[in-house]
Amino acid sequence: MAWKGVEHYQDKRQATTVAPAADLALQAPNQPAQLFRCDGRKYCSQMTSCAEATYFLKNCPGVKMDGNGDGVPCEQQWCRP
Repeated sequence: MAWKGVEHYQDKRQATTVAPAADLALQAPNQPAQLFRCDGRKYCSQMTSCAEATYFLKNCPGVKMDGNGDGVPCEQQWCRP
């Protein structure tokens, strides 16, 4: 009987150790989007990276960063093929 009690304690300890890591994994995909926010910038010259320009193109209204309409912003400045 004593051995069963030890197993039960170990199971609880493992569950509490694993749960926070699982929670962090679920939050990770959302982090890049939180780095940027629509703030009125519209042009490639106002961006600092391809990731930022891509976020703005996909999420912010009125941007002017995809002159050829192919879905890739700022090809000459940031998002070179």
